[in-house]
Amino acid sequence: MHPSRRPLIAGNWKMNAGGADGCELAAALAKSLRETGDVDIVIAPPATALAAVSNELNKNKSSIAVAGQNMHPEDAGAFTGEISSSMLKICGATWVIIGHSERRQLLGESDGFVRDKVAAACRAEIRPIVCVGETLDQREAGQTLEVVAAQVRAVTGHLGATPGYGVVAYEPIWAIGTGKVASPEDAQQVHSHIRGLLNEVSPELATSTRILYGGSMKPNNAEGLLSQHDIDGGLVGGASLQASGFTKIAEIAQGLAQQAKTH
Repeated sequence: MHPSRRPLIAGNWKMNAGGADGCELAAALAKSLRETGDVDIVIAPPATALAAVSNELNKNKSSIAVAGQNMHPEDAGAFTGEISSSMLKICGATWVIIGHSERRQLLGESDGFVRDKVAAACRAEIRPIVCVGETLDQREAGQTLEVVAAQVRAVTGHLGATPGYGVVAYEPIWAIGTGKVASPEDAQQVHSHIRGLLNEVSPELATSTRILYGGSMKPNNAEGLLSQHDIDGGLVGGASLQASGFTKIAEIAQGLAQQAKTH
C-alpha cells in the first residue's frame, strides 16, 4: 500500500444475495463500515439487487459505492439478458467490474471485448475495475507476466485518457474460490509488473492507478497482501458475503492507510 493512493476494497457477490438477502447484507455493511473513512468501499451485487441495494445504502446514509458485475459495450439494442451502462446508472451503480476471469474463462470474453467494455464504461462515466490474471497452466508454463501484459495493454489506452479513474484487479485464476492464495511476494511481483506496464503509457497513470489483488483474500491473509508496496486494495469474493469478514478486511486496510499517512 502506497500513501499516495487511497485503498479500495471491493466486494464481488457473484451469483449470490440477489434479493432481500442482498439488502440485509448491504444494511449490515452500512452499519459496520462507518469507521473506515480512509478506504473506498465498493460492493457488486447481482443485477437483480442493484437498485434495491443502492436504495438501502442511501437510506443508511452510507458512503459505500455500488458496482455492476458486468456491462455490455453497446448502449441499447437486441442483447437479451445483458445490461447497459445507462441501466447500471439508473440502478445507482457508479462502478463496474469488467473482464472477470469467470467471464473470460466460462463465457469466452476476449481481450478485445473487454477493451470495448472499458471504453463504453469510461464514456458513460462509470468507473471500471478491469480484471486480469493467468490460469494455473499459464503460471506453470512461466507465462504469467506475458499473459497479464497482453490483458493490461488491451485497456491502457482508455485508462490512460483519465489517469486514476479506472482500477486494475490482478486475480490469479488458480486462486479464485480455491482457497489457494498467491504469496504476498508473488502478488507484489505481478502488481509491480502491471505498474510498469501502466508507466509505459504515462508516469501519472502508473502512480495514480490502484491495483487490487483478487484471489481468495480473507481476513487472515489480507494484512500480508495489503502491506505490499503495489497492492492498493482487494477484489474480495467469498469473504464479501459475510458482513463480519468483509468488514475485517476493510478495517485492516484502514489501519494500514493510517500507518502510511504517519510514515
